[in-house]
Amino acid sequence: MMKLARAIHFDESDQRIFHNPARTGEWCISGGFEFSNWTEGDLVGKARQAFANGWFGLETSGRVTFVAVTQIEPSELETLTDLLAQHFVTYYGAPDLAAARPVAAEELGHMAELCEDHDPNTLLTVARELTPAGVKEAYRVIEAQDAGLEQFAIHGSLDE
Repeated sequence: MMKLARAIHFDESDQRIFHNPARTGEWCISGGFEFSNWTEGDLVGKARQAFANGWFGLETSGRVTFVAVTQIEPSELETLTDLLAQHFVTYYGAPDLAAARPVAAEELGHMAELCEDHDPNTLLTVARELTPAGVKEAYRVIEAQDAGLEQFAIHGSLDE
């Protein structure tokens, strides 16, 4: 069983703090690649918030504060790999989908590794900082029972 994470919202705060908020339920990855060439000068306002603790939504390219670990089907993973590869071509100058797909698969694999040891509905947060060596990411885990998540359980698919 493979796991990834979906965007989850407990209130409207993401609508206010991110320039482009992710949609509830969309699949997410860290998305730290967006910040690879950033400097302190880039870290202002809503961009700073996205950098500091935003997960990357694969459908909207939006950001979200919390994600919840969820099982993913192999066919869904293939779709997400293609979606992310297209993002790399459109926004990051990858020459074509064939060149972008292995990089997209690697990003999704990293997220799957992050999720694999956690129970479904476990919450994850990310914290980033700029260091002399580049962007450093740290992850925090909030177990489902600690968060009282029964009422927030996420079910669904990309087809809904």
